[in-house]
Amino acid sequence: MSNLVSPQLPNTDIKKVAILFSGGPAPTANSVIGSAAVCFARAGIEVYGMKNGYTHLAEYKDGDKLKEGEHYIRLDKCIEEGLRTSRGIVIGTARANPGKLLKKPDDLSDPNKTEPLIKVHKALKSLGIDALISIGGDDTLTTAAKFKLVMDAMPANEKRLKIIHLPKTIDNDYKGIDFTFGYFTAVEMLALEMRNLLADSEATGTGYISQVMGRKAAWLAYGAAIAGEASMVIGLEDIHESWYDKEPTVDPETGKIMNDENGEVLHRQIINVEKLVGRCVDVIQAREREDKKSFVAVVSEGIAEFLPLSEIRMCCSDDEYKSLKPDSFGHFPVSQLKYSSRLGRLIADEYKKRTGKSKKLVGLQFGYEVRCNQPTAFDIVLGSQIGIGGYRALTELGKNGIMVSVGQTMNLSFPAFEELIDMSKLRAYERPIQVGSDFHKLARYIEAWV
Repeated sequence: MSNLVSPQLPNTDIKKVAILFSGGPAPTANSVIGSAAVCFARAGIEVYGMKNGYTHLAEYKDGDKLKEGEHYIRLDKCIEEGLRTSRGIVIGTARANPGKLLKKPDDLSDPNKTEPLIKVHKALKSLGIDALISIGGDDTLTTAAKFKLVMDAMPANEKRLKIIHLPKTIDNDYKGIDFTFGYFTAVEMLALEMRNLLADSEATGTGYISQVMGRKAAWLAYGAAIAGEASMVIGLEDIHESWYDKEPTVDPETGKIMNDENGEVLHRQIINVEKLVGRCVDVIQAREREDKKSFVAVVSEGIAEFLPLSEIRMCCSDDEYKSLKPDSFGHFPVSQLKYSSRLGRLIADEYKKRTGKSKKLVGLQFGYEVRCNQPTAFDIVLGSQIGIGGYRALTELGKNGIMVSVGQTMNLSFPAFEELIDMSKLRAYERPIQVGSDFHKLARYIEAWV
């Protein structure tokens, strides 16, 4: 018997599968979609690529007819050679979130809050769909879990769709998988930019503060810094508890101090910027002791949410500042605020204060340009395996309510939603870099030792 045996046709009741992509783009999206779709097609299973995420599904009304070409495309009929290695997202994406009203288990019994997901169910059922594959970040994973909970609560005679999730985020902040597809492609592009900046810094003496994506976790910042030979990296995980302080939350529009639901002054947690600046200057001076005049720092965007309001005010226009609205914890939605230029000025001031010398530091922000970069070979292999895992989970293993994961030597595993979601909060568990882990320490060994 040959070792080169093709997969057998599956014994499954699934006849039609829908695939959707939700949230921000990520490199390798088409590797995931294309590899899954071609397997379903070869197995004689129809594949509907839902266009623009949940947008059209969540807007569905009884009696509507979803239109091919406008609301979905038939992927089993149009799988093109070269799709798996191409940029972009063949079915598009959007940020529509039909599960956003469900924030605790009790909400599952509220028909007004479950209505958007009921619409999704009806829309897919109108096409005769038997299973849904969602591709996206932690919000999309949470929506998939909520969708299953809503279907589980339906009457026994109601058709239930199987649902599985494929993890996507260049932030790599996913519990249940070591590395998400597209992460290393994004790192590769950012690392190239860091190396370019380092060469510029060596030639001119100008230092650079590079702000990269990563709201809750600094995986992208760390990857870019390590692979790009940056001088240092700081993520939100690196902010020691002694670096935190509190300040009253002020409404930017009115200038008035805000109160919480109990009428008490609402305080927000903030970072002591002097500590952050001081660390950067420490590294600059440590490099100078090694006779290195260049300096490229990488900082993650999530730090912006914990800046004092006075610093946030320095980083945006009057209109932007006055439009900011804090959440219930006093945090402002400023994760993508460009604060690197301001940080550079503060570092330059502290450096001059210490040394009496001037140093030019320029702030840059990287983000959207890395999300659809040409995928690397590693990510194409990883993304293809994740997509194939979606096919195998549904047709060969009969899985439901799981996420596809890929671990060492590209082996597949299938953690259940319950392992990945805090069911008491209906929220995916976060996965920041573990301080003190070998990956975290790697950056410290490479940086100049302070």
